[in-house]
Amino acid sequence: MAECNLVAILISSIDNPLDKNLDNGGNSCLDFRPLNSFSQPQVLLAAAACTKAGKAIVSRQFVEMTRTRIEGLLAAFPKLMNTGKQHTFVETESVRYVYQPMEKLYMVLITTKNSNILEDLETLRLFSRVIPEYCRALEENEISEHCFDLIFAFDEIVALGYRENVNLAQIRTFTEMDSHEEKVFRAVRETQEREAKAEMRRKAKELQQARRDAERQGKKAPGFGGFGSSAVSGGSTAAMITETIIETDKPKVAPAPARPSGPSKALKLGAKGKEVDNFVDKLKSEGETIMSSSMGKRTSEATKMHAPPINMESVHMKIEEKITLTCGRDGGLQNMELHGMIMLRISDDKYGRIRLHVENEDKKGVQLQTHPNVDKKLFTAESLIGLKNPEKSFPVNSDVGVLKWRLQTTEESFIPLTINCWPSESGNGCDVNIEYELQEDNLELNDVVITIPLPSGVGAPVIGEIDGEYRHDSRRNTLEWCLPVIDAKNKSGSLEFSIAGQPNDFFPVQVSFVSKKNYCNIQVTKVTQVDGNSPVRFSTETTFLVDKYEIL
Repeated sequence: MAECNLVAILISSIDNPLDKNLDNGGNSCLDFRPLNSFSQPQVLLAAAACTKAGKAIVSRQFVEMTRTRIEGLLAAFPKLMNTGKQHTFVETESVRYVYQPMEKLYMVLITTKNSNILEDLETLRLFSRVIPEYCRALEENEISEHCFDLIFAFDEIVALGYRENVNLAQIRTFTEMDSHEEKVFRAVRETQEREAKAEMRRKAKELQQARRDAERQGKKAPGFGGFGSSAVSGGSTAAMITETIIETDKPKVAPAPARPSGPSKALKLGAKGKEVDNFVDKLKSEGETIMSSSMGKRTSEATKMHAPPINMESVHMKIEEKITLTCGRDGGLQNMELHGMIMLRISDDKYGRIRLHVENEDKKGVQLQTHPNVDKKLFTAESLIGLKNPEKSFPVNSDVGVLKWRLQTTEESFIPLTINCWPSESGNGCDVNIEYELQEDNLELNDVVITIPLPSGVGAPVIGEIDGEYRHDSRRNTLEWCLPVIDAKNKSGSLEFSIAGQPNDFFPVQVSFVSKKNYCNIQVTKVTQVDGNSPVRFSTETTFLVDKYEIL
């Protein structure tokens, strides 16, 4: 076993340590107590993490105990380990070591020989789950870096030497101390500061404008009117303040200015209605989404924001697909409906009389439909999109839908991205395992967000393993699993977390994503003019996005 192995030790006693006088040598003086005092719950003396050699890394004593005494107990444990046998406990004349190996870490509980070993094992199990929760690796440096987090967690498990009835999720909630009232108070205070700064900007602009008007008329520039301040110094100060404020206010995209970096004693100068608007702006700046429209509209707006600039030619086509999908939590596709369309935009009238060469490699059975003014026979025979009257031109500077398609199915093999959510009840709540798998290898999904609802009032989930990143929204009680890209090289992944609740609390699961590749493999490969069949340069913009994607 490597020398960097760690040992976390919990020292306890069935007797009440407050009735003992422990000296440095570990001896105790007897004290006569009532008989019912021996029936008190188990008393924990200290919790510690130490190296294999017995060197203490972090130690938390819950009763009066000298440093020499705790270091002696920690140093004695490694010498008692017998590598030739496998046991779950080691005994000496006065104490019993109950331990649980965890990779490179030993979780050890030190008790008296007459203690309740079942209670010792339960306490040991909880301590063994706390350390990996705060330390990414079971190493000395990692435990030293998070020593205070561990001490705070230990205090939630043991209070005044007695075990508290808590689980891991409650420990996480108590140590985070998340307060909705505090967030509201901070938001209101920052709103008042922003309004005070906005008023300051307005006053500074008025002073600067008054100084400019005075200079044009050849009069003395007005000052601030302070004690002993001259008009010239007041005007220059106004210019200096205004210049500084306006410089930071150049991007005029807000009503609300930038968030202040520190506290301020500014007074509230705005009206109450404005405070509500600024509070909404504050929520948006924190990443909250204000539900002012449907989910589909919000997804399309997000797609426009993230879409890179496209070099549009005089002939530009936009291929867009939207999917609506509903699956059952136990498997089975309840409904899947996909709508696609090719939009044509011509910005130069000399390219008005053209034809589009469409390549359809779809094998899923989509239903195609052309525009009424498009020659349907020509499209059926040669996959060409052109007007029925070849002498006419397509409209200029307007988006025209020339071809649309529809796919509706309940075939499970057509699901582009499968989501499997397995909540299972445990003694402390629910352990949730959720995984995804990309079934269409030709797709590349970007900005994937899998949203899992959480029960309210139980705090943040305890994340076990995760591929990607996550965000916990305490206001909407949701857990967002964020994956930047899902493609053939990264077609599967999983997330595990624990939280108090029932299995039904984690449905429906919602999915959103965008893609630059369409689902049905319908593309425009060439554009030619009607006269002469000469090729025309064109550009294409492809988008595949979600209208609704739920696992019920």
